[in-house]
Amino acid sequence: MKKIITLVFVSALGGLLTLGGYKLFVEENGQDLLVEQRSDFPVFVPTNTTNTLNTNASSAPNFVNAAEKSLDAVVHVKNTSVVSAPTTMQDLFFGRQSQRAQVGTGSGVVISPTGYIVTNNHVIKNANEISITLNNNKVYNAELIGTDETTDIALLKIETDEDLPFMAFGDSDNAKVGEWVLAVGNPFNLNSTVTAGIISAKSRDLSGQHMQSFIQTDAAVNPGNSGGALVNTNGDLIGINTAISSQTGSYIGYSFAVPSNIARKIVNDIMEYGNVQNGILGVVGGALNSAAAEELGTDITEGFYVSEVQEDTGASKAGIKSGDIIKKIDKVEIHKFSDLTGYLKTKSPDDVVNVTLLRDGDLEEVPVTLLKPTSYTLPTIGLIKNPTEKELKRFKSDYGVKISELDENYRANWIKSGVEEGSIITKINGKKLYTVEDAQSAIKTRRYNEPLQIEVINKNGEKVVYNFR
Repeated sequence: MKKIITLVFVSALGGLLTLGGYKLFVEENGQDLLVEQRSDFPVFVPTNTTNTLNTNASSAPNFVNAAEKSLDAVVHVKNTSVVSAPTTMQDLFFGRQSQRAQVGTGSGVVISPTGYIVTNNHVIKNANEISITLNNNKVYNAELIGTDETTDIALLKIETDEDLPFMAFGDSDNAKVGEWVLAVGNPFNLNSTVTAGIISAKSRDLSGQHMQSFIQTDAAVNPGNSGGALVNTNGDLIGINTAISSQTGSYIGYSFAVPSNIARKIVNDIMEYGNVQNGILGVVGGALNSAAAEELGTDITEGFYVSEVQEDTGASKAGIKSGDIIKKIDKVEIHKFSDLTGYLKTKSPDDVVNVTLLRDGDLEEVPVTLLKPTSYTLPTIGLIKNPTEKELKRFKSDYGVKISELDENYRANWIKSGVEEGSIITKINGKKLYTVEDAQSAIKTRRYNEPLQIEVINKNGEKVVYNFR
């Protein structure tokens, strides 16, 4: 018993000594370590607990299926044209001009199992012979079905014994900035080449004349890729590769493609009508920005400002007025001019579009029926319109556009040369005119510094060619 009491006493004494030592030495020294809490530190730090390794692995884009869907449908296009060769002493002696064959190459996309192929107009321009090489190395001669220089789209046809692998047009309106895409083509004559990138921008205009509405991508596109496919990760054809932005002629960062919705519409028109049928809204104006908004006295910096509504057009019939701001057409938001022109290029005459307007601070939606262009102001000539069959027969012509009103600055000169209101313009720079759209296209696609050549049937029924510089 005595031993147990002694053991308890010793244990208690040891505990008291330990506690006293802690209080005397450890706790007093610990007070010197205390610091004032800084108020500029966050109370907590947000932390992402996701396993990034697994996430990156599962979300990494896989282009294998898209490439497999598109490779066999993209073809090599060879354009052989005859051009003037350098003049030799023998040519001078015999008074002749030497010629030589010039070969250009590009790409194309098979869009039907029966052999229809879409490519760029500049790939086959001035071709005397066009040949197509499939991915299986079979070679065919191609027939040119039709072209549209404004959008740089051409349609070819080859005859084969079996159905061809082809790509169906996707919906380019659904393409998103930042989306992964593939460029499939034949750069530098290297068949079946696939490069990857993202969509950098949409509705991009390189001309400065609001004629274009390209998809911009950073997928590598080089000479020979023109006319090839721009494909999303599902293998959908969302564009036809057309141009690059470069000071060297090769890819340095950005390339541009005609959206599939525009290309599809052009192809359908060529197949059905032989030319492109454009539907016009009937408004004149420009895109808004800070400078334009300040000048117009509005705080809206995005949209299309309507400065004028043309007579007898869908816009005038729908009640659109000068001063309205177009914010949306159907489901497409209008931020700049090329948004508007790009979407309208996918539409045809008699199509109805829903136009969302901002008027006096309020949004309203009106349906507008698109119409064919019926008039156009031609430089140096004046106002031209589509003629009636009776007016064409009077001048014994099957084609041409009518001069409705002469330009006042040139009126006296035209009348002196026998050209007056009612005369028929048959060609511009060698291109036959059937509608005012043809005249408008001929002017817009005229090369820089190219002379303007106009063929007119004057009042005496004579065809006269006039040249302007």
